[in-house]
Amino acid sequence: MGFESQRLMDAVVPYLSPQVGRIIRIMDQQPLKRLEEIRLRNGQPLLLKIGEHEFAVDSQGKLHKDLRSAYIVQPDDIYRTILSISDNSLYAFEEEIRRGFITIPGGHRVGLAGQAVMENDQIKTIKDFSSVSFRIARQVMGCSKPLLEHIYRQQSCPVSTLFLSAPRCGKTTILRDLARNISEGSNWGPPCTVSVIDERSELAGIYRGQAQMDLGCRTDVLDGCPKAIGMMMAIRALGPQVIITDEIGRREDIEALQECINAGVAIIASLHARDLEDAQRRPLIRELLTTGVFQTIITLSRRQGPGTVEEIVRWD
Repeated sequence: MGFESQRLMDAVVPYLSPQVGRIIRIMDQQPLKRLEEIRLRNGQPLLLKIGEHEFAVDSQGKLHKDLRSAYIVQPDDIYRTILSISDNSLYAFEEEIRRGFITIPGGHRVGLAGQAVMENDQIKTIKDFSSVSFRIARQVMGCSKPLLEHIYRQQSCPVSTLFLSAPRCGKTTILRDLARNISEGSNWGPPCTVSVIDERSELAGIYRGQAQMDLGCRTDVLDGCPKAIGMMMAIRALGPQVIITDEIGRREDIEALQECINAGVAIIASLHARDLEDAQRRPLIRELLTTGVFQTIITLSRRQGPGTVEEIVRWD
């Protein structure tokens, strides 16, 4: 068994129900190297997303395109999996459940769906769980290296850079690696103090206070913190030279970005958009781009696999 498959077995399979875990263990391990998601939906086929394709899995661990051949997820699979990821104490994970996901060792994120319990127009918790989605986190060391020359532009500190990307195009993986490279320094520039504002707990994969992804030794992480609040907290308390955050787009995010620039802090951020033209259709983003906050804009796709660079624009 290869290292990647073994890492998956060690980190993810113990949290699955015994029956689903058994199925994954007896699978051909080669496809697991490209596994992106494991989806359990009550009364529905067990599905795996492998690269660009989705497969059903039967009780013998065989992959099928025909959903009729799949193992059907049972209520006990959902129940046992939920207990495993919450260490048999749903109460202890109340805040994570309220946000809709739990992070497990290795930085893998487990999304939850079920009946939302409301209180004062806010989600208090989720009960009667109906589905569980394991999103496999991977760190690709060095994936951002070809981009450093465009981010540093032969300067000693990175310039503010915006990544445009549709979902599943590798932007989070690239941001992780950029945090590590900028924190540790490279041929393009000396080490910098980095603050990562990880609102969705994806960049660092914090588990019990420790980042499961290597973001570098000079990186501070504000986990689960709203981006606008986190950027201001970082400027006031952490003294970053660079702030990295994922998926901007709200008015308060834009205002916080401008405050960071006024404070002399470089921003590296991402935005959900297919390309620059798509981004500029949104009035708020068009306004942001006209302020000159970002000097470099990089568009990503999956055309040749996640992280394919489609366009690099100097936005001076």
